[in-house]
Amino acid sequence: MEKPKLIAFDLDYTLWPFWVDTHVRPPFRKTPEGAVKDSRDEKVKFYPEVPEVLKTLHQQGYILAVASRTPETAGANQLLKLFDWDKYFNYKEIYPGCKDKHFKQIQKNSGLQFSEMLFFDDEQRNIVDLSALGVTSILVDGGVTKDVVLQGLNKYRNEHCKK
Repeated sequence: MEKPKLIAFDLDYTLWPFWVDTHVRPPFRKTPEGAVKDSRDEKVKFYPEVPEVLKTLHQQGYILAVASRTPETAGANQLLKLFDWDKYFNYKEIYPGCKDKHFKQIQKNSGLQFSEMLFFDDEQRNIVDLSALGVTSILVDGGVTKDVVLQGLNKYRNEHCKK
């Protein structure tokens, strides 16, 4: 079965249900109970299945990456640490700009080809851009779930079985 070597995720509206630069206010902190809160004391939530998805993919040996265009780089990185997801990501490209720039950097750093990558994002324009590079790309609506990831892995397998 053909499998991608690297799986990348956008952040906003893909791993969590907000834009980190407008809907929440850094700096963030973790409460003694383990909740993550922003500077207004609002609880910061992620999509429910994301922690299990990341842990499972990591345990299965996939290389994981983040590719986000947010201008709130520090806040996004802080949330990855506070949610305890940082340990799963080998590559993090978090800064404004086109997703192709993020992926060219991931390609350079990882030594992998675009055809060995699978990407999840909530914006159609990013799906179009990355698909044009040869990255199998999945449009996410309502956040990453186990089912969405399985759909992505199946699409990747189907695309690569033809070759």
